[in-house]
This record gives sequence, structure tokens and C-alpha cells, in this order.
Amino acid sequence: MKLAVVGGGSTYTPELIDGFARLRDTLPVEELVLVDPAADRLELVGGLARRIFAKQDHAGKITTTTDLDAGVAGADAVLLQLRVGGQAARNKDETWPLECGCVGQETTGAGGLAKALRTVPVVLDIAERVRRTNPNAWIIDFTNPVGIVTRALLQAGHKAVGLCNVAIGFQRKFARLLDVNPSEVHLDHVGLNHLTWELGVRLGGPDGENVLPKLLAEHGDAIADDLHMPRRLVDRLGVVPSYYLRYFYAHDEVVRELGTKPSRAAEVAAMEKELLAMYGDPALDTKPELLAKRGGAFYSEAAVDLAASLLGGGGSPVQVVNTYNNGTLPFLPDDAVIEVQARVDHGGATPLAVPALDPLYAGLIANVTAYEDLALEAALRGGRDRVFKALLAHPLIGQYDYAEGLTDRLIAHNREHLAWA
Repeated sequence: MKLAVVGGGSTYTPELIDGFARLRDTLPVEELVLVDPAADRLELVGGLARRIFAKQDHAGKITTTTDLDAGVAGADAVLLQLRVGGQAARNKDETWPLECGCVGQETTGAGGLAKALRTVPVVLDIAERVRRTNPNAWIIDFTNPVGIVTRALLQAGHKAVGLCNVAIGFQRKFARLLDVNPSEVHLDHVGLNHLTWELGVRLGGPDGENVLPKLLAEHGDAIADDLHMPRRLVDRLGVVPSYYLRYFYAHDEVVRELGTKPSRAAEVAAMEKELLAMYGDPALDTKPELLAKRGGAFYSEAAVDLAASLLGGGGSPVQVVNTYNNGTLPFLPDDAVIEVQARVDHGGATPLAVPALDPLYAGLIANVTAYEDLALEAALRGGRDRVFKALLAHPLIGQYDYAEGLTDRLIAHNREHLAWA
């Protein structure tokens, strides 16, 4: 089995390598290719990756290349974890929206749109090159904004599934609180990527006992603290929102906070510099503890599980993924991409049925889906007017003067990545 990781020079990659090494019975990788245009980073990450495999007695071969076509040729699955423009572009995404009084964040709001505009064309070019060299390869997308990117891939006819680590993070957290094995915890996880709610927490399987009321009663303070939301809100909802919902439920509070501290991108850039120095140490043969602060917790386990199921191996039969709606949420078009529990096998992902959603959640999902429609149109076709309409449609913006100012700033800060600008 051959896998390729596009964006393999990411500081995330040792987390992924550690998962491949530990879970080799689930996903028996024989060849792993790390692909990245940044040869210097690739050398550092690739060296550590080989040492991790050797430390854990994994017989698989790890190679690195800056040649995309050569790297993906013959791959059974291609994982996408790229960041167009790097942390410098992310830093802009997180700062210029604040000038208009709007949240600055890399996956939602105006910053999220900027990332989508930079990313979608690049990902589609990569996917077309994968299809030319190996049309049967699965594409697993971890590149944000996952929902929009996955929809672009699916609409272009690619064999693609989107992946996020939010759900597995909740699964592991709830398992610790319940003192059970994570495999026993199943989530009624519903929504769009980075716009989800845990409507239930079930033990033993998708139809098991719902212990969410018990979790909230006994551990509500800890859960609310992790979300940076008040306990009274979580109790009032009776569900657990993704921490990304704080950008919607406490937008103005978050904007004030962001204006008083360095951007997350600046923090991550400093962290990455330190990590890359560590990766260059020939004595290091395990992922460093600092990597846990970089983000992406449990990404490796989720990626291994998904790849194993798609490639006919021993992955979990039910996983939380991003895939076509196909009637699952009746108020959305079939070709909307949703994030829910799905049955996953070599044929792809089929969403499980979900209960009727309260209008409190359905309304926001429908609104953000409409924004994603317009965002994808802007990413595919370009144009200032399309950018403006997407921003105007976003529930965190929604005013024409904000949308005008944000449009000007988005284009000004991203001209080098926008062919039409």
C-alpha cells in the first residue's frame, strides 16, 4: 500500500507519521511519500519521519520529493494538508478583518473566505494531476476550509472525503470523562465543518444509550470551560457545540479579545520555528511534546481510520466525515457537504440518518451553506462582485458596508494568490 501526503513538509506531519507507525495493523503502509515544494522543511520532517518509523520497528519506506506528479504516482490514497501562503497568509486572515470590526479567523468569516479563494484552485489542480497519474486513488482532505474544499473536489468528480479532528477530539474527551474506551463512544455529530453540535453521546454504537445528559450534569463546568463558553449556555442548549460556534455565539467578545493579543498565526509561526529546529536533531526519534500545542490533536488516528476503511482495511465502519448531504439534512441541497457520522467503506462515505434539527441549528446551517455556495463560486470564477456577495451572505458579516470594506482588504492582501485580481 502506498500513501502520499501533499503538504508533507508541515510541522503536523510527525503526528501523522506516529499514527501510521502505531496503527500499522490497521493500515499496513508499505510506502509513504511526503510531497512538498519546500525542500528545506521536507528534509527536516522526512528525517524525523524515518527515525520515528525505525524507532517503532515499522518496515515501511518513507521518501520525500518536491515533484508532485512523481510523489502521487501509484498512490492508493493521497492526503492533502497544505496551506497556500503559509503562516504569513494566515496571519493576514486573522488580522485585517479586525479592522472592520469582524472576527479574524482562518476558516470562518472573511479570513476563511480568503483561505478558500487561495486554496480551492490549488487543490483542484493537485487533484487533476492525481487523477491523471492514478484515477483510482482516494483523496482525503484535511486542508481548510474542509467543507468548501471537499465540495470543490466532489463537484469536480474526484473520489474525495473530507476530514476534521474536532469530532475525534470530542470523542476522546468524553471517553476520558466517562472512563471508557474511545471506541465505545459514538457521537450524534451534526452540521457543517467547523459548525457542528454534539446532539448525543452514545455508548456502544450509533443506537446505544445517550449519556449526554449525564455528561452535562456531572461535567458541565469542564466541558463549558474547554469551549470557552458559559456553563449556563451549554445547559440551556442541552447539546455540546463545537468551540468554533463561539465565533457566532460571542462574536463581539471574541473580536475584543483578538484585538488585545498576537494572532494565533504568529504564535504558531514561533512554535513551528522551534519544532523545525527540534526535527533537525538526529537524536530525536519521537514526536516532541511541543507538537501537541501546534493543534491537530488525534488527526493521525482519524486519518488512519478513514484511509483504512476507504482502502478496504480494518477501519471503523462508522466515522465522522465531510461528504455530500444527499438528503440527510432535508433543508439543504443534495450537493451540500455536511459533517456527520457516516458508514465508510471502499465505496466511500454514506451519511447515517439524523433526527430533525431544531431551527436554532438548522437555520444557521442553512445560512452558512448559502455562504459556502457563494464562496465556492468566487473561488472557481473569481471577481470582486462574487467576493462581495459571499461576504454579505456570511452571518458574521451581513452588512453591506462591512462587506465592501472586507472585499477591498481581502483582494489587497491576496493579489499574489488570485489570478483574476
